[in-house]
Amino acid sequence: MHGRGWWHRRFTNHGIRMTQSREAIIDVLNGADGHLTAAEIYLKAHELNPAVGLTTVYRTLDILTEMGVVYKFEFGEGKARFELTGESTDRDHHHHLVCMKCKRIIDYSDMLGEERAFIEKIQAKLAERYDFEIRDHFLRFNGICGQCRNGSNNINFKED
Repeated sequence: MHGRGWWHRRFTNHGIRMTQSREAIIDVLNGADGHLTAAEIYLKAHELNPAVGLTTVYRTLDILTEMGVVYKFEFGEGKARFELTGESTDRDHHHHLVCMKCKRIIDYSDMLGEERAFIEKIQAKLAERYDFEIRDHFLRFNGICGQCRNGSNNINFKED
């Protein structure tokens, strides 16, 4: 993970001032294990710095997304979730498996050699076919997790 100096330079290079509220938001994102909603980020950042407002969280997330250091995901819940990109952390690039029933999100990063080679081959073919320089990609697989299929997940849900 990058220290505050990296973040300050990143903001300055984009002509944006680093504030204590933004530092609290970044601290929350740096410490997150999962994909947080703006409301979850707000609650945790507000604990770190009571001056953090919900509007500041939304604005900062928009700025971080535009800067390319935060991914914004829509997993079919009606709310966006956020996480830092690989550029801004030491985390591996990963993909997502999303259960359509319980909405559980599984990060999938431990790809086998042939899986990685397959994805790289697809990426190279698409880049060549469309004369497009691919800089990043997101893969999301929607399905039903084993717990929901086997009825061992005690979460109540409505069938869509």
